[in-house]
Amino acid sequence: MLGKKFLKRGKKLVLLATVLCLSVVFCASGAIAANKKTPRLYMGYIFTTHHTPLMVAAMKGEAFKESGAYFKEMVSKQKYELLSKDGKSLAVINLIVSKSGSETTTLFAQERLDLGLASSTAFMSGIDKGTKMKILCPLHVDGMSMVFPQGSTIQGWSDVKALIEKSNKPLKIGYHSPTSAPRIAFEGALHNVGYKISQNANDADADILLVDLKSTSNLIPALVSKQVDCWVGPAPHPVVAEHKHVGHIGLNSRELPPAGQWEDFPCCVMGASNKVIASNPEAVQGITDLLAFACKWANENKTETAKISGNWIGVPVKAVEKSTIVYTTTPTEKWLKGEGMFLNMLQSMNKLKGSLKTADLKAATPTLFDFTFIKKTQNES
Repeated sequence: MLGKKFLKRGKKLVLLATVLCLSVVFCASGAIAANKKTPRLYMGYIFTTHHTPLMVAAMKGEAFKESGAYFKEMVSKQKYELLSKDGKSLAVINLIVSKSGSETTTLFAQERLDLGLASSTAFMSGIDKGTKMKILCPLHVDGMSMVFPQGSTIQGWSDVKALIEKSNKPLKIGYHSPTSAPRIAFEGALHNVGYKISQNANDADADILLVDLKSTSNLIPALVSKQVDCWVGPAPHPVVAEHKHVGHIGLNSRELPPAGQWEDFPCCVMGASNKVIASNPEAVQGITDLLAFACKWANENKTETAKISGNWIGVPVKAVEKSTIVYTTTPTEKWLKGEGMFLNMLQSMNKLKGSLKTADLKAATPTLFDFTFIKKTQNES
C-alpha cells in the first residue's frame, strides 16, 4: 500500500517535471523567436581614436541611456544590442573592424555593412562610384599630422616648405589609404601650393613622391626602415610614434596653407546604407542619438575617454591623452565648407570620375548627405 503511494507520488513528480521542462522550452523558444525579429546590422569602424565615441558608447552601456538609446553588451567589442531608453530592442549591432575608410566603403558596396565610421573623403569616393550610402553626421574635427623620424627638427609649414624646395630628390610621403582624409588633406594642400606630386618612383621631376603603405600598422615600420621620409596619418598614430621615441610630429593639419583654412577641419563621419535608412530608421535614429551623446561625453571626460580608447585599440593611454581631437556630430557651416573643400580637392586631383566629377557642394548635397537623423537628435536634446 505504502509502495503504491510512493509510486503514484513519483509519477506525479515526473509529470510535474515534464510540464515544467516543456514550459521552459516553450518560453525559451518564444524568446528566441522574438529575438529573431530584431534587425541584425553590421557597423564598420577603424582602430583609431577618431572613432573613440563608438568605443565609449560600447563601454559605458546603460549609463548612456539618457541619450535616448544605449548598448547592451552581448560579446565584448564585437556584438551589442541597441536598446531605446525604455528598453525596446532596436537592433543587434555587429562591429566590424576595417583597415581603412577605403575598405569600409568597399564593404558598403558589397552590402556587407549597414552603418560605418570612416573619412568623409572615403564616403565621397564610394558614393561617386555608385555605392548607395549617405553621410549622416560628422564624428570629429582635426586629428591629422605629418610625422618625421625621431630627431627631426621640422616644425611647422615653413620648415616643411623649405625641406621640399631644398631637396634634390622628391620627398617621400607615406599614407595608409588612398581615400583617407590625411592623404587627401595634405596632398590637396601641397597640390594647391603648386608642387608636382607623383606616385611614380621613377619620376625624378616630382617634388613629392606619395607611397601607399596599405595600412596604419605599416606607418611606424616604414619610418624606422626609412622606406619613407615622413608620413601623414590619423590619431593616435602620430602621438604613438612620439611616445615610442621613433617619430616626431612636424606638421599638424591645422597648420597647412593657407593659414586658418584648416582649423577645425572635417575628417571622419558616420554613414549608413540607403537600404538601412529606409528599412530601419528607428535603429539609425538610435545610433545617431547615442553617438551624439558619446561625442559630448568624450569631450568632457578626456582622461576616462583616453583610457577607454587606449585599452580598446591597444595603444599607450598616455599617448592618447595628448590628443587634440574635438568630437562633434554637428554639421556646422564651417564643417560643410570643409566638406566642399574636400570635394573640390578630389575633383582637382582627378579622383572623382562618376556622379560627383563636376558637381559643386550644393548640387552634391542630396547625394552625399542625410542630416534628418542628427537634426532630430539635436531638436530633442
